[in-house]
Amino acid sequence: MGAVAFLSRELRERRRALVFWCIGVAAYCAMIASIFPSIEDSPQLDQLVQDYPEALKSLFGLGGVNLSSGTGYLDTELFNIILPLLVIVLAVGSGSRTLAGEEEAGRLELPLAYPVRRRDGVVTKGLGVAGEIGIFAATTFVVLALLSPVFGLDLSYGGLAGGVLGLGLLGLFHGWLALAVGAARPGRALAIALPAGAAALGYLIGGLHSLASWLDPFRFVSSFWWIGQSPLSNGVEIGHLLVVAAASLVALGAAAFLIERRDLQVP
Repeated sequence: MGAVAFLSRELRERRRALVFWCIGVAAYCAMIASIFPSIEDSPQLDQLVQDYPEALKSLFGLGGVNLSSGTGYLDTELFNIILPLLVIVLAVGSGSRTLAGEEEAGRLELPLAYPVRRRDGVVTKGLGVAGEIGIFAATTFVVLALLSPVFGLDLSYGGLAGGVLGLGLLGLFHGWLALAVGAARPGRALAIALPAGAAALGYLIGGLHSLASWLDPFRFVSSFWWIGQSPLSNGVEIGHLLVVAAASLVALGAAAFLIERRDLQVP
């Protein structure tokens, strides 16, 4: 019963911020989708992209993407850059705030007052982070699915679901990594910096490994490589998504293990 009350508290605390996140992503997706009809019959955009430097095309996932199609357009404008950035900011902010932030602010005595073990409390906090990311991803799916027939995007709902699933797993990994860092060391700054740095490095490796041979062996540590570029155009590989899911569970397990091994700063 204590774990249920603990989870309910976590979700209540996230409710207001999550509403604004969902409204924001819905409005941004609607704005981007509304522009598509004006460029749908502009094949010169694809020629313009082909003239870009190879490094730029590889980094931003522009190679082989048809900008005059709904899938290629949304991949370029949403799924290759903006949505991954937004979900990582949301996830890392939530994962760092939920343990490291509470400890830094001296507010851990309230959650620790529930009759749950430390590791169970951390897992529950991880479920709260996952719920936040899941609602964000579901909002993205629903908004784009509704807008597809309105603006002629011609999206495959299965392809859209795969792209949104990869997006959610990307956020989950970095959010739970932030939680693990907060469980290992006090201070929210470190719980933000390490997952954010890992995301930035992973994005560069995932985008440039095919052009720089020395980077190629490191692609396996890039979460962006595992979820893939341009998911609406190229699809997703379920095996790769399972790897990201497994890495996320390892991060959550590490958080539960590490929290048992140090003194928390509770007033």
